[in-house]
Amino acid sequence: MNEATPAPSQDERSWALFAHLSVLAGGLVTYGWAASFGSFLGPLIIWLVKRETMPFVDDQAKEALNFGITLTIACIVLLILTIMSLGIGAILTIPLFLAIGLGALVLVIIAAVKANQGVAYRYPLTLRLVK
Repeated sequence: MNEATPAPSQDERSWALFAHLSVLAGGLVTYGWAASFGSFLGPLIIWLVKRETMPFVDDQAKEALNFGITLTIACIVLLILTIMSLGIGAILTIPLFLAIGLGALVLVIIAAVKANQGVAYRYPLTLRLVK
């Protein structure tokens, strides 16, 4: 957020916090961290509902959505590599799944704290597919 943009209200900060935390919730609902195939659903719903009325939520829900999509793509690629190697690649992909899950946990917590403070957060190594 720049100087021309007013500080987000407490309601906007709360919704932005929920958008980031919904990445975790979606990952847990769809079989934990290693298979975060549902991690983009929560941010997508929040973004679709709040994007017109809350600019800060629009920005942060889009950021969480892009992060969730990136997590999903990474997990699908690792799953395909495991299948294509007839399971032998699991020696490499299982530690990568765990590292992605731990990294996602840390980044989502940081993003949620920043959003609650009214600070726009950008996830590193994230594909910006939703603009």
